[in-house]
Amino acid sequence: MTGTGDSAVGDASGEGRLRRWRMVLGGEEDGTGCVLGGRDARMDAALSALYGKGGQRGAGLGGSAPHVARWLGDIRAYFPSSVVQIMQRDAIERLGLASLLLEPEMLEAVEPDVHLVGTLLSLNKAMPETTRETARAVVRKVVEQLEERLASRTRATLTGALDRSARTSRPRHADIDWDRTIRANLRNYLPEYRTVVPERLIGYGRAARAVKKEVVLCIDQSGSMAASVVYASVFGAVLASMRSIATRLVVFDTAVVDLTDQLADPVDVLFGTQLGGGTDINRALAYCQSKITRPADTVVVLISDLYEGGIRQEMLGRVAAMKASGVEFVTLLALSDEGVPAYDREHAAALAALGAPAFACTPDLFPEVMAAALEKRPLPAP
Repeated sequence: MTGTGDSAVGDASGEGRLRRWRMVLGGEEDGTGCVLGGRDARMDAALSALYGKGGQRGAGLGGSAPHVARWLGDIRAYFPSSVVQIMQRDAIERLGLASLLLEPEMLEAVEPDVHLVGTLLSLNKAMPETTRETARAVVRKVVEQLEERLASRTRATLTGALDRSARTSRPRHADIDWDRTIRANLRNYLPEYRTVVPERLIGYGRAARAVKKEVVLCIDQSGSMAASVVYASVFGAVLASMRSIATRLVVFDTAVVDLTDQLADPVDVLFGTQLGGGTDINRALAYCQSKITRPADTVVVLISDLYEGGIRQEMLGRVAAMKASGVEFVTLLALSDEGVPAYDREHAAALAALGAPAFACTPDLFPEVMAAALEKRPLPAP
């Protein structure tokens, strides 16, 4: 918690520690004997409204949008953004406040983050037109923050991987990589002429300027994958902006939807998803497989917790067939900062036996995973 003036934060004295314990324990018979006042009392009231005694803290918020909007304003004033996001998430989950997010004044009061976007997307079909534009503005703010954080590094990492995969030993003069060529021929240095004789040239083929690789992002849009859908949509837009990569983005539950034509705007992609419902991985992979024309130059990324509602053996057979044709197949159990999710361990083990290990991936690791897949080298699984 943060604060100034009469707040307990930053006060290293015994009294300051007691005040902090008082807010942690919630008062009444907490044993601290500490009475809060001023800003500390207001912070404590905001905490009690959500985390009150016996888990019945919803009484402090009630079901009124004005009360909740006021509370959201209070916590934004008293706590840092990271804490506000956690409290918002707890309020939505513990107090059933999701329906209130359909009101524009509520959306204007919240602190946008990935989890809030996931909640909004799950409410997408129930969202009235009066709320839709406000919701899009909230989603766009989060998307822009993620792009600012992730886009430059992703492009740089993947451009390097594409350059390395395009390297040739018989380049045209304009395509010679002189730095690598000199380093590769240092043993041929002639001191009397103070020069290196380049027996072996290293450079990049003309294909490096055209589409070099194809990437298919196949994303499970079941409710548990909300954060992964958000991050995958942002990465999909970043990949689609690279001329050397032809990117396809497919989302699925029991149906399959190809959102490739919306990749120019990840907000459009997100509002084209429908979080929740069942899962048919086999059907989704069948569709992706039908779109592959250059298997040796294709990377398929399945983002799913692997709880399959379709035909298991056909699903595994499709993965085996794609790998046998030369496709690089990557399975991510999650693409988020939340750690390893619940997942189907039997399916994960079966994929690993096919040479397609499944693992959870953070957004910061994703560029390295994709670079390894593009270069056909071992994946940097955590």
